[in-house]
Amino acid sequence: MQQGATEPPKTDPIEKEVWIAARPETIFPFLTDPKKLVLWKGLDAILDPRPGGIYRCIVNPGNIARGEYMAVVPFTLVRFTWGWEGEGSPVPPGASIVEITLIPQGSGTLLRLRHSGLPETERPQHAVGWDHFLQRLTVVAAGGDPGPDPWVQRNPM
Repeated sequence: MQQGATEPPKTDPIEKEVWIAARPETIFPFLTDPKKLVLWKGLDAILDPRPGGIYRCIVNPGNIARGEYMAVVPFTLVRFTWGWEGEGSPVPPGASIVEITLIPQGSGTLLRLRHSGLPETERPQHAVGWDHFLQRLTVVAAGGDPGPDPWVQRNPM
């Protein structure tokens, strides 16, 4: 940050919950295995799911999310920093934190997502993004096919 610059105020976290018709053991690899992650989010990913390991996902052409894993508890929790590559990004890599918790519930799992540290201007579009991708995760983790991501189709490479 430049001298004299002030950090933009942070907002309340984005919080999402979805019920998935699959056990945590089935869902967890969709958060940590790059081949499974791209079935619901992104075109390509590099993931090293251990504290200090890289989280990098080409979400769609021109939008690359990057961060670092902070905590990985198999079948229970994944926490990583989050931001967007690119000069001048309002949310640079490491500027915010995503936490995903998996809670067994009945025959499936309650997934809780909490994304904190976003500037107010970025909160609405991130909320829409998480709604979009969590819906795709609920389909693929339950054994379905979410089909081609319309966001990628809308922005071909």
